Amino acid sequence: MNLVYKLLRCQLRGTQFAGFFLANLTGMLIVLLSIQLWYDLQPFFTGKDRLFRKEFLVVTKRISAFGTLTGRNTTFTPEELREISEQPFIRKTGNFTSSRFRTTAGMELGRFGAGFATELFFESVPDEYIDVKTEEWGFEEGDNRIPIILPRNYLNLYNFGFAQSRNLPKLSEGTIGLLNLDIRIQGQGKESGFQGKIVGFSDRLNTILVPQRFMDWANATFAGEKGAEVARVIVETDNPADERMARFFKSKGYEIEGGKQAAGEMMWFLNLLTLFVASIGLLICALSFYILILSIYLILQKDRVKIENLLLLGYAPKRIARPYELFVLAVHTGTVVLAWLSIWGIRGCYLPFLQAMQAVKSGMLPVWVGGIVLFSGVFLLNAGIIRRKVRKTALSHKI
Repeated sequence: MNLVYKLLRCQLRGTQFAGFFLANLTGMLIVLLSIQLWYDLQPFFTGKDRLFRKEFLVVTKRISAFGTLTGRNTTFTPEELREISEQPFIRKTGNFTSSRFRTTAGMELGRFGAGFATELFFESVPDEYIDVKTEEWGFEEGDNRIPIILPRNYLNLYNFGFAQSRNLPKLSEGTIGLLNLDIRIQGQGKESGFQGKIVGFSDRLNTILVPQRFMDWANATFAGEKGAEVARVIVETDNPADERMARFFKSKGYEIEGGKQAAGEMMWFLNLLTLFVASIGLLICALSFYILILSIYLILQKDRVKIENLLLLGYAPKRIARPYELFVLAVHTGTVVLAWLSIWGIRGCYLPFLQAMQAVKSGMLPVWVGGIVLFSGVFLLNAGIIRRKVRKTALSHKI
């Protein structure tokens, strides 16, 4: 073995070794760094404050002066709702349910000796479309308490509009959650009182929300309606900038509330940019590993004469291939260790920024596991190439 190793080693130049090592290190580093970045950035994609979140749009029918004068219906028919849900760019849809009864709400501000009362309305949507997560959200028939979610901009209107003009105290989200609303509901000759509890503020839905179960019960009890007409629809889509969606809504005379399409277009652009960068990274990885395999072929081709001579002297193909395999094993071991150390240093540079945003997972376990898997796979591939090349040389000379 030592003699074979010495004969083959003398043909290996430093430039060949450096090229082989650099190609292997480049591919290994790109793949493992991509795994680590994906792992560290997971909170941006799956956490509460993720960057790329599913987009929800509220769709209504366009209201025009002509439609108002002619009494045109602005609610959606079951056929129209089904048509919207069947579009390929829509993941799923949910209907807004409006209150069909009279509602008043009042609130006393205690020691300030002030309060107010007003008529208002309620709406509800399926719970899966609500962006406020709280255990207080729910209703059972017989409950005297109604959980309510307000739009966040309603609180700003109160603090900087109503409260400012009436010299009333300004309220924070935490403070207003401690207050109870006296709610009176009337309809069908019936009247009932409830305690309203504000349990959160929504950034997604610009309406006064109550649980769907309460709305269904109240409409049936105080309005005699079990299936109220639908005037607004909330839709979930991955790409609000889809041209097909814009054409469809325009052709049907539908409008999107809140102007979320601009934000959606930005989200779609960032998704596209992320996909482009990932594709470039995969291409570089593929080229790096191709260079690595090509380097093996070049070394074997350069040593072809010596391999033939060794075969003629009676050395078995496995014995001739073994020094090359040990050489490849040593190079792969060095590259995976150096790649681990490099990623540890690179991660130390960007980790403080992620920790400042409280969006980072600890540890490098995926890189350790990925490095071992990649090391094993690439080594077995190269070892197979070496043995196949030596065996092919032996067969070509019928040795």
